[in-house]
Amino acid sequence: MKIIISGASGLVGSALVPDLEKNGHAVTRLIRPPRRPARGEASWQPEKGDLEPSVLDGADAVINLNGRSIGEGRWTDEIKKELRQSRLDATNTIVAAISACERPPALLINASAVGYYGNRKDEILDESSKPGTGFLADLARDWEQAALAAASNATRVVLMRLGMVVADGGALKKMLLPFKLGLGGPIGSGRQFWPWVGLADVLGVVRFALDKSTGSGPLNVVAPQETRCSDFTQTLGSVLGRPAFLPMPAFAARLALGEMGDALLLASQRVKPRALEEMEYVFENPTLELAIRNALA
Repeated sequence: MKIIISGASGLVGSALVPDLEKNGHAVTRLIRPPRRPARGEASWQPEKGDLEPSVLDGADAVINLNGRSIGEGRWTDEIKKELRQSRLDATNTIVAAISACERPPALLINASAVGYYGNRKDEILDESSKPGTGFLADLARDWEQAALAAASNATRVVLMRLGMVVADGGALKKMLLPFKLGLGGPIGSGRQFWPWVGLADVLGVVRFALDKSTGSGPLNVVAPQETRCSDFTQTLGSVLGRPAFLPMPAFAARLALGEMGDALLLASQRVKPRALEEMEYVFENPTLELAIRNALA
């Protein structure tokens, strides 16, 4: 297939591009000036709405992973603005280019996040559940709505609501040092559900969506194993051979990280991959221990 990808240098994108190429696909990465495009690259400026429709014309799929990391630094008003703009500017630019294509791409796979559901405690959540409240929920909802506008151009739209991606980087990398020092442990009550997914399954779901000629809308890209914060920290400590009993009180997480601590560490989302299970997707990393071991390997 001819595939266009934005966000190719991120945690998922940097693994996805070689995976797609290994499977025989022709991948074009969207890059920004001032670097000049090399082979397999095309230039765009999403903050200016600048993307030539010819780049997407006749493509089999566009994969949009663009967006500033939500886990970098406290959420000041300026950073929250950048988190929104980095996602919405990129998605709106891609959708506008799709609408101007003579031969629109058959598929748009757009990233989203389980933050869509907000803090829902022990409520079981699947793709039919309503959005929650809060900054992340509003951000994910608006991001998805921007992507769904492409569906009016005969483009199938798949929304990947990603859980915490367990990979050699991202959230797991930040946890490793305190755990290796024996300072790891549950955060807050430890009872909050932390939906996660192994990197291998993020790539697997992308390939799965590419191979399907039907199916659209949201997919909860999370592992089937329900995991509370305390389960996660115990498993990570066990894999590392280190204790994981030193808790971080909720007030300390809020003091250190502010609003981000509440939204990313203390919120509970009991998310089920209902749609993937109904489509009989087979998870490569169905358990957290396997996902962590594969990430560390």
